[in-house]
Amino acid sequence: MGMAAETLASLKAELAGIAIEDNDKIVLQKSRDFYWYSPVLKSRLDHVTGDLIVSPKTEAELIRVLKTCFKHDVPVTPRGTGTGNYGQAMPLSGGVVLSLAEMNRIIAIKPGRVICEPGCIVGDIDKAAIATGQELRMHPSTTHTATIGGFIAGGSGGIGSARWGGLRDWGNVIRLRVVTMEAEPRALELTGEDLHKAIHAYGTNGIITEIEMPLTAHYEWVDAMVAFDTFRDAVTFANALGRSDGILLKLNSVLAAPTAHAYFKRHQKFVTENDHIVLVMVAAQSHDAFLTFARRNGGRIVFDETSVSAEDKQGLPPAYELSWNHTTLRALRLDPKITYLQVLYPFPNQIELACKLDEMFPGEMISHLEFVRFDGDVTCFGLPMIRYTTEERLEEIMDIHNKTGAPIFNPHRYTLEEGGMKQTDEVQLAFKKEADPKGLLNPGKMIAWDDPSYDYNAGGVWLFKGLQQAS
Repeated sequence: MGMAAETLASLKAELAGIAIEDNDKIVLQKSRDFYWYSPVLKSRLDHVTGDLIVSPKTEAELIRVLKTCFKHDVPVTPRGTGTGNYGQAMPLSGGVVLSLAEMNRIIAIKPGRVICEPGCIVGDIDKAAIATGQELRMHPSTTHTATIGGFIAGGSGGIGSARWGGLRDWGNVIRLRVVTMEAEPRALELTGEDLHKAIHAYGTNGIITEIEMPLTAHYEWVDAMVAFDTFRDAVTFANALGRSDGILLKLNSVLAAPTAHAYFKRHQKFVTENDHIVLVMVAAQSHDAFLTFARRNGGRIVFDETSVSAEDKQGLPPAYELSWNHTTLRALRLDPKITYLQVLYPFPNQIELACKLDEMFPGEMISHLEFVRFDGDVTCFGLPMIRYTTEERLEEIMDIHNKTGAPIFNPHRYTLEEGGMKQTDEVQLAFKKEADPKGLLNPGKMIAWDDPSYDYNAGGVWLFKGLQQAS
């Protein structure tokens, strides 16, 4: 059931001068993200659509939108470019889809930091930073299409996490400016522990209008692949490589056979179907050390972009577009029955856990690990690909992972709490009540708001922990 015609007409009149789109096909398109990575979410969210797309260009216009929607009790769901994977930006209650793509100014690049608006494409920020000899610490594999606001509000880490950890780690976001949804919206400056109220919160408690992120030195990065005959050898090597502090890495991925040969069509000439691959981005000054380390640890360099011919390099995607959830995307293009999980293999048992679970689901699961810095140690996340049969079997596989000691962050749920990444506690809920008293921001995504009896401590491991301790 869509918005009442009278309400729709009032919104359009009161928002005159701000870009609005009400074409049904375009509204439907802009009401979607990459939720179809999950067959479970695809079946549950396929019908979801907003009523109107509103695209403010300035914070002042955005405040007008929020004030008007508050007045008419219209839900507002913020959106970057829709590259999220689990319905974060899908308007479960209809209403306005707030596109922030036009708020895309890079305000300033300074030594060690960039200040920008949420609609900036991540790759564009990097390009501007590189011109000053700097780059972002981390970015998603969708860097050429994802917005920085969407990354912060819906992501957790990515390329660069091998060195810098994730968005959860103190220092990886400096400041956020967030606008509330009230009768008179306020602009709040969030720093320190307050940042975690808005990071990975899906825009449920305020709209990000300005971002300050740290930059690091820019290096020339070299893409390479190291092959091993067994998955265990590949995992052991990647773990050791991640702990070699003198070798500067931006990416350190393990792709079990036959991933590289089956799904990386342009790299297929370099690998066999039996190769277990460690995919890396290594700084040019560490390249020789990396090659030495690989040889000394039994690895076969099957691809090194510094030594392949110009003809062989032509048309190859960068390594980061073979990693993180781009791995899943490439598999899905060739096999629509593929889906994925999000797994943590806690330190110090990451190697044994990853290898044990790799052996437990022959024919059903293809392992994929991303080595990262996590709470001061090197460990790995898993994005294993699953050959989907039924929802019941998918739940069983996730349950086995949890019971084996490898917690699942469930990508087949669209709420903050059920996904397992974000712990909603009293502090988070209190901020929601303050910033969005009517519950109009991205409704349906926070169980603790909808269910007063919700147990804040439900679940075990949380990527983004609650704020109660800090308060």
